[in-house]
Amino acid sequence: MPWVSHTAGDLCIARSADNRDRPEAVSFVLTTCILASSLAFIDGSVVNVGLVAIGQSFDASGEELQWAINAYLLPLSALLLLGGAAGDRFGRSRVLIWGIALFGASSLLCAVAPSLAWLLAARAMQGGGAALLLPNSLAILGATFSDEERGRAVGTWSAAGSIAGAIGPVLGGWLIDLVGWRAIFLLNLPLAVAASSLAIRFIRDPPNRQNTSIDVAGSLLAATGLALLTWTLTVGTISGGWSPSTSLALFIGAVSLGLFLRVEMRRGRDAMMPLALFSSRNFIGLNILTLLLYGALGALFVLVPYLLIRGGNYSSTAAGAALLPLPVILGVASRGAGTIAGRIGPTLPLTLGPIVVAAGFLLLLRFGPGSDYWHAMLPALVIISIGMAAAVAPLTTAVLASVDAHHTGSASGLNSALARLGGLVATALLGGVFAASGEALFSAFYVAVIVCAATALLASAAAFALTRPAD
Repeated sequence: MPWVSHTAGDLCIARSADNRDRPEAVSFVLTTCILASSLAFIDGSVVNVGLVAIGQSFDASGEELQWAINAYLLPLSALLLLGGAAGDRFGRSRVLIWGIALFGASSLLCAVAPSLAWLLAARAMQGGGAALLLPNSLAILGATFSDEERGRAVGTWSAAGSIAGAIGPVLGGWLIDLVGWRAIFLLNLPLAVAASSLAIRFIRDPPNRQNTSIDVAGSLLAATGLALLTWTLTVGTISGGWSPSTSLALFIGAVSLGLFLRVEMRRGRDAMMPLALFSSRNFIGLNILTLLLYGALGALFVLVPYLLIRGGNYSSTAAGAALLPLPVILGVASRGAGTIAGRIGPTLPLTLGPIVVAAGFLLLLRFGPGSDYWHAMLPALVIISIGMAAAVAPLTTAVLASVDAHHTGSASGLNSALARLGGLVATALLGGVFAASGEALFSAFYVAVIVCAATALLASAAAFALTRPAD
């Protein structure tokens, strides 16, 4: 089966000629990838906590608040594939640095935004920067480490991202309460400077001269299809939102995505989403699981802070701290989960983890108006955290192991794109929550929670039915 093997001889970054005898350089590569990816992780979680403050600042409606998230997730989802393919073509270190620079500059633009339209445009730029840096930071790890060592490295990467996700909402919420929401975007600037400096110094990944072009047509079709899909889902979830115009947009979006698949088929190995990757049953199962599980997780990160601030009158700091159990438990357990999966294979943890996540979502039904966080919400978040810890690191490692080293950029780009697409679709479907208030807000929350639990169970079924141990 093509593109489903990897060997130690494929390593090409920190263990290249100039780094082979410098083990400290390998550690700096891992540090660089962690700092770069943390930009995207922190930004996503911090903005969720700041939604209510942003809405009050610009007098934004519930639908407009959804776009504060979607304006970032849309280009991130649509361009991740292009970002991974660009790294394979031009060199992953170069594209990583481009992404970091774009993310840092657009973060500054977000901080000084004079209007909601300005903020949304800058958020879209952030999404473009994240689409360049995320798949290439992960592909660099995949090419630098191998076998069980790769599992530990990816587990460390996941754990560090979780820690960043833990610190971000709390620090961001505190800044919102103390200074205002604009300060949360300034958190990205020192990280961007540190990550780009380390990347320039320690990562060596020359361009692939064999490829002559990147898939611009495919990228445009994917972006168009996802944009129209997101808009129709966002508008359609609001009462009376479905109309002939939204139905037409949905049709055009579906046609665009169909044309995207046709373009990818024609380009073959040069496509940003090479369809031959799907000759691997494991690759298919892993990506279905990614779409479903990260969709449920993305909804959780939006739902909980919004409900606590709007329905429970929590401060931004308290709402950010409410999610601490998830990243803390992930941070502690991800490295060990990656190591265990490297020994026993990913199928068992990827099957059981989402089932535990589903149970945690159902426990959230106990949280209502006037409920105590410690008794009604904390146990649910702990259960969800344990389930995610069992799945996140094994999932990432399995995706990298399912393709050869020459296509780790494309594979990680696709997997990351599906993770963000899951969050994008989930956010687009939360219109009923954003439009509700009072007791109706909690009713809409319960519906969303039940859907998330069902989605997690489907993710478990995909892992059980489609993933198999490597031969």
